[in-house]
Amino acid sequence: MAKVKTIFVCSNCGYESAKWLGKCPSCNEWSTFYEEKLVKDKTTNSLEKPKNVTPRKLNEIEEKSTERKKTGFKELDMVLGGGIVKGSLILLGGEPRNR
Repeated sequence: MAKVKTIFVCSNCGYESAKWLGKCPSCNEWSTFYEEKLVKDKTTNSLEKPKNVTPRKLNEIEEKSTERKKTGFKELDMVLGGGIVKGSLILLGGEPRNR
């Protein structure tokens, strides 16, 4: 799994810092830093900026059908959207039943 490192970049001059700064030491502008994530690829051992991803509205996203396996418990299948998806992880919680 790739490691993620956070840097802060000045939107005015491009100065990079490991922590957020109120005032850029390079261009002396206030509140111009924004957070950017760098992904470290273990195979090449290099840091690279993730590709630009533009946000989309939920109704613009195409629905993909996934195969689900029924658990045999009607309510649980309903909560899981029709059953368990292969390769998914489900965390169940609740109070213990008294006997």
